[in-house]
Amino acid sequence: MKLLVRNLDRSTTEEELQKLFEEFGAVQYCTLIKDINSGASKGFGFVEMPKIGDAKAAIKHLNNKAVGSNKIRVKKAEDKTEDKAENKDE
Repeated sequence: MKLLVRNLDRSTTEEELQKLFEEFGAVQYCTLIKDINSGASKGFGFVEMPKIGDAKAAIKHLNNKAVGSNKIRVKKAEDKTEDKAENKDE
């Protein structure tokens, strides 16, 4: 299950984020979204966990958890598909 993690402290690293989620199970990948020009974190990222139960446990325990100076928000990431884009035009 792909998770969206928002409101991250800008100093949080991908390694820190991965360790945070690994407490609840295997992490397939973890990525922070960074500014193209500066390379600085934009304060959000994605974590992919192969087991749905692990991902749900991570959401339950990590949503609104204080990490660094911020309370992070964790939820299931919504897939952006062409179908959704086409439906918006109708």
